[in-house]
Amino acid sequence: MESEPKGAEPVSNDSVKGCAESDTDAANTSTQDSSISNGDEADDKREMVELKIIWNKNKYDLKIPVDNTGAKLKESIHSLTGLPPAMQKVMYKGLLPEDKTLRDIKITNGAKIMVVGSTINDVLAVNTPKEVMQQEVKAEENKKEPLCRQKQHRKVLDKGKPDDIMPAIKGTKERLPTVPLSGMFNKSGGKVRLTFKLEQDQLWIGTKERTEKVPMGSIKNVVSEPIEDHEGYHMMAFQLGPTEASQYWVYWVPAQFVDAIKDTVLGKWQYF
Repeated sequence: MESEPKGAEPVSNDSVKGCAESDTDAANTSTQDSSISNGDEADDKREMVELKIIWNKNKYDLKIPVDNTGAKLKESIHSLTGLPPAMQKVMYKGLLPEDKTLRDIKITNGAKIMVVGSTINDVLAVNTPKEVMQQEVKAEENKKEPLCRQKQHRKVLDKGKPDDIMPAIKGTKERLPTVPLSGMFNKSGGKVRLTFKLEQDQLWIGTKERTEKVPMGSIKNVVSEPIEDHEGYHMMAFQLGPTEASQYWVYWVPAQFVDAIKDTVLGKWQYF
């Protein structure tokens, strides 16, 4: 009878089972690894929208999911331009909201997205004097009586609310309308209209005699105050120069547009 070779040990059932489990685990690991995506395939399956980004006289093509939010759009613009999201003023029919999707805003293929913004160093260099000036203005306002009671404004307000002024909605905030804001008074009591030319980054101040085209970047500050007994309307000043003497006053601005005007002219990215 032949004897088994020395050193050879019988293979146990447990060893066979262990090898089988190892092979199964390796197969499962391989399957899991193959299902991991870097996100590109997922984007390919989502509905996309093609945009034209315009910043600093440069144009960029951007294709992103239509269900991305305005905040996500800013991140994509950052990747294209190097401009940080916090420094961007993004406009599409007014200041683009960060919490809504591009679908909600009704952005479609080929839409032009205007971006205004500067580097952090440029902004700090320009706005440090503005910050000081704003603090001084607020300190002075706290000492003064309400603007609408002051003699220089009273002579305009005493004329009463214009008949053709846009309706006011107190306690609400709306985006800028697609038509000019009209029917308001200026400091001399003449009719004035405000047109926001977002593609040119300009505010057009129009009267019967002329239309002044003001670059939004040159406007140092915007102040406003509700008109007593007519809280649905505000009086508003655009500071076109370094001192209060350069303020251009507009009366009977509908309250629902006040925040949109300030955000559009000054931009949320500016440090005030």
